[in-house]
Amino acid sequence: MSTTITSAPAVDTLLDRRSIRRFKPDAIDSQTVDALESAAQHAASSQFLNDWSAIRITEPSLKEKLAAIGRQDYIATAPLLYVFVLDEHRNAIIAETKGVDVSEQRYTLRYGYRFSQAQNDAVLALHAMETAAESLGLGCVILGSLLNDIPELIAALHLPKYTFPVLGLAIGKPDQEPASKPRMPRSMQFFDNTYPTDDTPVRELATFDDEVHRYYDLRNAARPVDAFSDQIASIAEDETALDRGLCDAEAQGFDLGR
Repeated sequence: MSTTITSAPAVDTLLDRRSIRRFKPDAIDSQTVDALESAAQHAASSQFLNDWSAIRITEPSLKEKLAAIGRQDYIATAPLLYVFVLDEHRNAIIAETKGVDVSEQRYTLRYGYRFSQAQNDAVLALHAMETAAESLGLGCVILGSLLNDIPELIAALHLPKYTFPVLGLAIGKPDQEPASKPRMPRSMQFFDNTYPTDDTPVRELATFDDEVHRYYDLRNAARPVDAFSDQIASIAEDETALDRGLCDAEAQGFDLGR
């Protein structure tokens, strides 16, 4: 006899997630840090390559540097701060001990497919850590802003060949209670068997536009935010994104053309 579970602690944690950008100054105890790092390690890993690493940032001056890169002051105030990287450097060292010449073309861990899979693994590990932290009553914010200047981030963290930064994660005790952002109607994101050929993906866009606009208006009426569709149109032509591409991956030893 099957039972349908509609509510459970893990589900409630996921449904209640929101980005926290203001933290109390309280340090996170070592037992909690151990639990969070263990949760990240238990995330799924493609072919068990374990091709990610996470750098915990504890040096205040380095936190300030990352805050400058991300152009977000609160990064420097996070009691717990990580940068997750895709990591084929460790596997290159291991492969060399087994007689693999990692400078040869047969070292395939530097090519596009493995780069993509390692990036996926890093994101899965970060998400596991984030969910674990939130289940313990902590607040988090994922930091894509650290990719504003990838070469500077690589230099700041001394990232070796065959590594590449993916995302940051700031964790701490919440010092704010932001409202939960509206989510897109499921009919716009979930489809059966094939991607729809009609207007299904945008059929409820007007309703969602109104909901998003109302959310931002209630949060700060003095700082109006465009409707969701207008935000998409603006971002679609934002050329600053060209500076955050994967062009720096080649300098890290990757060949994404294969």
